[in-house]
Amino acid sequence: MENRVSYTIPAEDLKQIKEAIAVLQTKLDPNLLSLTIQGRKDLNKMGEASRPFVGKVMEYIETNPEFKSPYNKPEEMNKDWTLINQLGPIYNVLNQTVSNLDDTLMEAGAELLDQANKYYGSVQIAAKDGMANSKKVYEGLAVRYEKRAKRRGGDPAGV
Repeated sequence: MENRVSYTIPAEDLKQIKEAIAVLQTKLDPNLLSLTIQGRKDLNKMGEASRPFVGKVMEYIETNPEFKSPYNKPEEMNKDWTLINQLGPIYNVLNQTVSNLDDTLMEAGAELLDQANKYYGSVQIAAKDGMANSKKVYEGLAVRYEKRAKRRGGDPAGV
């Protein structure tokens, strides 16, 4: 496996990243919602295809207010439209960063697990050959695979 992730974040950079996240949380969290799964399903979602339509409605409600419904609340609509235009670009940048963060964590985890499995394989062979100290190391690591071995009906190392 190619080692695509090979760096650590300097302590000062990590400190600044955490401080920046704290600022985001302090400024955004008090006004952000947390919807339930059902609440998300129940919403009439405005995707990218609906933005031009809503934008035109926002223009027409100002220029042709005689067509507004008694249920329309233009001041609240303006707040929502402004918020969408303010938060949308922030969301897009953060979403890309989170996606890349997720990919990096996944890759680093895969690389690390691959190396850990190679070490475990060496320990299995050593335990099978009766090398000193290998049995305790094997027993300490074999816990990871015990459930899997029980489902298959055997010991993955054959020890």
